[in-house]
Amino acid sequence: MSSLEAMTLKAPRHLFKLLGRIERAAAHAQGKGYDEVTIEREVKLLQSALTTRPRLAIDVGGNIGDYTAELRRQNPNLEIHTFEPSVTNIDKLKSRFKGDKLFNLAPFALSDLAGSTTLYSNEPGSGMGSLTQRTLDHLNIAFETTESIKTLRFEDYWFQELQNRPIDLVKIDVEGHELKVLRGFGKALWATQAVQFEFGGTDIDSRTFFQDFWRLFKESEFSVFRFTPFGLQAISEYSESHECFAFTNFVAVNQRQIHPD
Repeated sequence: MSSLEAMTLKAPRHLFKLLGRIERAAAHAQGKGYDEVTIEREVKLLQSALTTRPRLAIDVGGNIGDYTAELRRQNPNLEIHTFEPSVTNIDKLKSRFKGDKLFNLAPFALSDLAGSTTLYSNEPGSGMGSLTQRTLDHLNIAFETTESIKTLRFEDYWFQELQNRPIDLVKIDVEGHELKVLRGFGKALWATQAVQFEFGGTDIDSRTFFQDFWRLFKESEFSVFRFTPFGLQAISEYSESHECFAFTNFVAVNQRQIHPD
């Protein structure tokens, strides 16, 4: 018997399994990998960061409109601008929100550059659609469906369509390209009160780290919080322990007053 085999025998497999369960449970309690949160609770936690009723919201990565619909349910008079590039989903959104005069559909993907690119997914209209062709063979998922789409910088849209107005809520769910979306906000980020964004396995494919988000928001005078089963947990300083690639939701809150009233 080799020395390596002997060492392995001294550490029973069931012990490692138990420690793994404890590790996952502790991480989950901190919000790391906390994917059971409902859209209703997401919206409520995001809105808890505001001191006034929201007037203008931006839904980036609208998919089939579930998040937009919850924003509308909780805020009947809220103006919502939803960005979604998939033709399959654009048709669904038009049908779902037909007659909603406060709903505005922008059939584009947001990024840090305006132009054309490819949307990759496992099937048309998938909620997994990304601007990166993800490697998911370990999950037996083929990411081979493609679609040519247009991209915009949000700052340009903000100038041209929103006339530099203050923004209350932003939700970004774009499967690994959240950082590029934020970089395309430019000055519009300073006029935004609260931003919900995802961080997780999709950022492995786009080669993005939580530290990138942390620095961007700190430079823009935002405080960062993580969604947990117990509410929002403030993240007071950066640590490598935050680099957890299990699906996690965060909210960044502007520390400057946006609305004069």
